[in-house]
Amino acid sequence: MLTEQLQTPAKHQEITNVDKRTNLSHEEFINEYVKTKLPVVLTDAAKNWKAMKNFTPAYFKKHYAHITKNINGITYNMADFVDMMLNSTEEDPAPYPFNFDVKKVFPELMEYFLPEIIYGKMDRINHKLMPKQLLQGTTVYEIFLGGKGASFPYLHFDALFMHTQITQIYGSKDFIMYPPELTPNMYPFEDNPKFSQVNFLDPDHERFPLFKEAKPIEFTLNQGETLLFPSGWWHTTKITEPCISLGRAQLNGHNWDDFINDRYVNWKKKISFAAAPVLAYGKIVGGIMNAQEK
Repeated sequence: MLTEQLQTPAKHQEITNVDKRTNLSHEEFINEYVKTKLPVVLTDAAKNWKAMKNFTPAYFKKHYAHITKNINGITYNMADFVDMMLNSTEEDPAPYPFNFDVKKVFPELMEYFLPEIIYGKMDRINHKLMPKQLLQGTTVYEIFLGGKGASFPYLHFDALFMHTQITQIYGSKDFIMYPPELTPNMYPFEDNPKFSQVNFLDPDHERFPLFKEAKPIEFTLNQGETLLFPSGWWHTTKITEPCISLGRAQLNGHNWDDFINDRYVNWKKKISFAAAPVLAYGKIVGGIMNAQEK
């Protein structure tokens, strides 16, 4: 059944909204969104997650009051932060991002995010041939808590050229997105090209004139919905009410080469002798996975 579907334009720059789909088959998902490199919101993909029935601010305050996070040099514990996020305002927002690696901090909660939502024909991140060392630099399962008035501070696309999954477990969150074709308009940092120099909340159009020409795609991700989008899409978020989200990195055949090349460049800078083997291994394993997907 179709909830909200737009006719997909030929160019990503022409998109003005993101489709919201219900009861989308996996084949439709692959053909209409994965292959075309388009974002989509699935309204029911996480409907059977235990997280949807259990995770509230009160739950985390009760069970994880002692967990701490340092933000801008200040350490907050979960109990105090939950109070702050519930009382957060536009004028005095709770600090953000208050985020944690689920596998490291809350490993017992991994079962609360089942069944897994897979972006593509295969989950390459959890494939038996994927060395965990290659995933250093990203958090595969990341939980975010935030309050009204907070925002992610940078326009960016995700580390290691990962595809992105965001599931809204509690409350809602506003998204601002730009397609990869508008990368020149984002003025990426030369030394960190996955991040934009532009302050999206107060852009300097004299310094960054092309940003003014970039038309954002803005929409609200509501409780229970899952946003999936491919690597290279610029995005950031604004929070209008207390919310809890799960971010999940995704890797498939469409971003495999970018991922391996990114790993090669990174290892060449830090452990140069290991860079060439990483590239060779990535090409071999990528071929094996391609064959398995067929």
